[in-house]
Amino acid sequence: MQQQPKRNSTLLYLLISLGAIILIFWVFRSTPTTKTTEIPISQVVTMSQADQIKSINVQGQNLNIVGTDGTQYTSYLSSGVDVYQVTGLNLNPPVTVTFQPAGTDWLSIILTYGSLILLGVFIFIMFFRARGANNQVMNFGRSNARLFPGDKPQVTFNDVAGVDEAKQELHEVVDFLKSRERFTALGARIPRGILLVGPPGTGKTLLAKAIAGEAGVPFYSISGSEFVEMFVGVGASRVRDLFEQAKHHAPCIIFIDEIDAVGRHRGAGLGGGNDEREQTLNQILTEMDGFDTNTSVIVLAATNRPDVLDPALLRPGRFDRRVVLDLPDVVGRVAILKIHTKNKPLGPTVNLDTMAKETAGFSGADLANLVNEAAILAARRGQKTIEMKEMEESIDKVSMGPERRSKRMSPKDKELTAYHEAGHALVAKMLPNADPPHKISIIARGMAGGYTRMLPEDRAYWSKSRLMDSIAVFLAGLCTEQFIYNEASSGSSSDLRQATGLARRMVTDLGMSDKLGMRTFGDKQEMIFLGREISETKDYSERTSMEIDKEIDRIISESSLTATKILTENKNMLVKLAESLISRETLDTDELEAIFRGEILPPKIVVD
Repeated sequence: MQQQPKRNSTLLYLLISLGAIILIFWVFRSTPTTKTTEIPISQVVTMSQADQIKSINVQGQNLNIVGTDGTQYTSYLSSGVDVYQVTGLNLNPPVTVTFQPAGTDWLSIILTYGSLILLGVFIFIMFFRARGANNQVMNFGRSNARLFPGDKPQVTFNDVAGVDEAKQELHEVVDFLKSRERFTALGARIPRGILLVGPPGTGKTLLAKAIAGEAGVPFYSISGSEFVEMFVGVGASRVRDLFEQAKHHAPCIIFIDEIDAVGRHRGAGLGGGNDEREQTLNQILTEMDGFDTNTSVIVLAATNRPDVLDPALLRPGRFDRRVVLDLPDVVGRVAILKIHTKNKPLGPTVNLDTMAKETAGFSGADLANLVNEAAILAARRGQKTIEMKEMEESIDKVSMGPERRSKRMSPKDKELTAYHEAGHALVAKMLPNADPPHKISIIARGMAGGYTRMLPEDRAYWSKSRLMDSIAVFLAGLCTEQFIYNEASSGSSSDLRQATGLARRMVTDLGMSDKLGMRTFGDKQEMIFLGREISETKDYSERTSMEIDKEIDRIISESSLTATKILTENKNMLVKLAESLISRETLDTDELEAIFRGEILPPKIVVD
């Protein structure tokens, strides 16, 4: 199998060498060995009368003249002179004149143009050989799908965690690919298309590979953006080629990642539709409709925006099953962490259950990145195992960014930051419906000068009391600054934005306003083609708008009074927290609990 490319390369080099030889031969052949002087016809007559011409050869309108001293001359007869009357040029004395009819020098033409053609072919081949495997000039209509063989599975269901319901539903696809006769005997038809829906990083691509690995069938993987090119019709051709390849390798799986790049609503573009994208989508619809029930080709697709997909793509017979992959809960996060730490040396201090509680809202990709960052941090410190300290720091790094110890704060700013973060932690600890504080720090990370990290619980619903306590925790930093320094700083801008947004949602979306009642306000409009919210239509009067603002102000005011009351009643505890933060810079769960119990922590020596 390896000899054919070598033969082609050898033949190519032979042709190039032959062309080079011909080119060199022609250059030397066309180069005159004797100097020739061009003279006018009048000088030819003068030289003849002076007995300086030995012979004349007439070839068409060209005169090749040889002088008596052996010198060669050329001259040219105008079209008005008959070349066969050259003897009538009054040549004296008479010289030998020979005539040669004008003809085409085919050898010269072949050598000249042939050499140029060979040179052009050589440049063309060398240019596109340099582009390597990415050369698509001659393969515009071919599919770029990557084929993973089924006999060597790289991913199975054991490598996927946190999506147990999705795995259970997709086991049917695996069973169908393994034993199709059991389903067809009962007249059952497996869905032709399955749409995997979920936020980024939840494992849609990994789950699709696991299906192919479990079934032991070939797996074609391609992104939706790879179908679309600048030339109309190329995407449709690639779709036809992909499905043709899949039918030849049936049973198999076609996986189209980010299908919303090509499957958006038709005719929803700004100023008109995208002809190439819509033709590609039409071809996908046609190919999925043309599937035979016995083809055993299953199409999987993944997207995090199912709302922008064309309805024709989601109807029964195409993508007629939707599998939702949500962010993992605490049990799922523990299972995911176990998979990603399976081959890593963990120290005895690592507690995966605690890590799972600290990473609420993390996706599977976030957790994988977290474990990798912890391993890198442990290796940088020269450790043999990964400890809980590295895990904690990697959580902060993934969620907020790396530490910025180079950012030097003045003692006053450091004290202000310590009181601000201590206020968040104290109010969160005292409120019954707020998430308890887990770690506070005055070391800058990302864009934040300090941070307070809570230990949230997984919950499906939020009560009004829990939302009110959350707003009070957001406002606690600002309330602490006003309580201690009698003025606010610019460090509370993010807290104010979150508190105001949550209060507005309580009034306009969740119906938690006693005065305005149980209804929503505002109709959010979305541009389907862009796939993002761009405006909100007011479906209420100006008077209602004023009432909404008053209700938001009331919620903010009540929450700030709650936070200020807690800070006033626990001022000594607030001062202890702030002083401990100033001396130690970071306080974890055990240290926080010790301070709340009234213990005094020794100062910590911080090494930069």
